[in-house]
Amino acid sequence: MAQPRVTRIALATLPTPLESGGKLQSGANLWVKRDDLTGLGVGGNKARKLEFLCAEALDNDATCLVTVGAAQSNHCRMTAAAGARLNLPTHLVLSGKKPKNLEGNQMLSSMFGAHLHHTGLDANDWSNLELARAELTEKLICDGQRPHSIPIGGSTAVGAIGYANAFDEIILQCNLQNFAADAIVFTTSSGGTHAGLVAGLLRDRANNPKRIQPKIIGIGVAKGVAMSARLIADLANQTLNLLGETAHATVDDVIIDPNYMGADYALPTQAAADATTWAAHRGAWVLDPVYSAKGFSGLLGRDANGDFGVDSNIVFIHTGGLPSLFVMH
Repeated sequence: MAQPRVTRIALATLPTPLESGGKLQSGANLWVKRDDLTGLGVGGNKARKLEFLCAEALDNDATCLVTVGAAQSNHCRMTAAAGARLNLPTHLVLSGKKPKNLEGNQMLSSMFGAHLHHTGLDANDWSNLELARAELTEKLICDGQRPHSIPIGGSTAVGAIGYANAFDEIILQCNLQNFAADAIVFTTSSGGTHAGLVAGLLRDRANNPKRIQPKIIGIGVAKGVAMSARLIADLANQTLNLLGETAHATVDDVIIDPNYMGADYALPTQAAADATTWAAHRGAWVLDPVYSAKGFSGLLGRDANGDFGVDSNIVFIHTGGLPSLFVMH
């Protein structure tokens, strides 16, 4: 297998567990991939991306990190944690106004030593949030810094390598537990996790042409970011190129289900609230109300609609989000 032409720095506690979740309504078997337990700064899926993104920063002799996200962004909190681990000052561009008291992810980010830049923008105003990141990056450059500036969700080809590798980890764990995954379901917004999983699947398909591959099903939770199969396929191809692979993704390899998003990103739904209760009662899995819970509501909804067969094996990637539960609304 071709070796990545990129470097990696160990930040996550891997592999994360793959737990049995019993039977779904249809009779399908649920499995939960615990990427909420990646360790870095309370855990979450972004740790896998940050192993590559931060290695890229160190390779570029960066003197600080910059990234952007919603007010309670898990990605921002975990970037702050990575900065603390690597002794790199971290700047977070956040939606919303500065609160009187920092809570949830913002409290943790501050504990990790990050500089929080509140923009007053709406959480779903992705284009202007990214402009604010670019402006702050330029200001830091003018101040003599060498910032490594990371887009929303860490969704670059370098970051997506983390989930190409996670695909291999999942398949190995399925083999060790004597089953084959029929589908891998997860929440998708900025697209890096999704593109990485697609890249991992296509790399595995090329190397193991006789293996039956799982469907990669992203439950979309944001209108304004990567709700486009073309964008996901393009990012997957950039990732495959970095990995030295000749496999090629097309839009037919990308499944995005937008039916469980609700009004838009960061806005709760009743289905997500119900999914949170279901997961907590079934396996003590703690889902956050506007991201991982929406993804899980999509899994339960698709199961109820007959998408999964009796005795099929469905893997849900739990992407984390615990701190946002401790925010007063």
